[in-house]
Amino acid sequence: MTVQIRDHSYSDDGTTFHSKLVYDDAAAQPGPAVIVAPAFGGLGPFEIERATELAHLGYVVLAIDYYGEGRRATSESQAFTWMNELNSDRPRLSQRMQRALQEIKSLPMVDPKRVAAMGYCFGGKAVLDLARSGADFNAAISFHGVYDAAQGESTQIQPSILILHGWDDPLAKPDDLAGLASELSKHCSDWQVVGFGGTGHAFTNPNARSPEAGMAYNEAASRRSWTYLLNFLTERL
Repeated sequence: MTVQIRDHSYSDDGTTFHSKLVYDDAAAQPGPAVIVAPAFGGLGPFEIERATELAHLGYVVLAIDYYGEGRRATSESQAFTWMNELNSDRPRLSQRMQRALQEIKSLPMVDPKRVAAMGYCFGGKAVLDLARSGADFNAAISFHGVYDAAQGESTQIQPSILILHGWDDPLAKPDDLAGLASELSKHCSDWQVVGFGGTGHAFTNPNARSPEAGMAYNEAASRRSWTYLLNFLTERL
């Protein structure tokens, strides 16, 4: 068993996306696949580590660069600037996620009928927007994501959805979660929310250490959410 971590680039509308393809070259092919969408800083070590864990379990993983050109923020202000650019153009965000889905489905080691997408923080929003687009895939998972829908969204959602939520998240308050639940009840036939009490934003990230701002790592919630993820992937893929 040897997990490969390879640079993998693809293009869309004049932009090149420098992602990471992570897979076990001894796993049965074609096999199930997972897109991993990063938090707002862009693709980095945290997401690649999660991709590697999934690859050890037999998944083909595409950890994506949704900003394009391999951009990774070097400061929080830069990350906010780039995130706000995409957040103000949700059709472009959705298009980039659809292009990532198309890319992973095209890989020879992937069974295109067994694909999931998961994301952290802004990546959780990106994954939800992919589901909202009507795209055909099996499962969408959001870790401490952001839930507001793009204006006018009403497409039937095809994947099953799992929301892994810190109840005290200042970026996704109870009313925001209730709004998402109302949206999903209208447009998704299979969805679930797991809420972790005493838990804020970024609870899976060991580098999140600002409890006064509601953003801090929570070891128990991180471990439990990963178990929920793995069970969900096993069921849906």
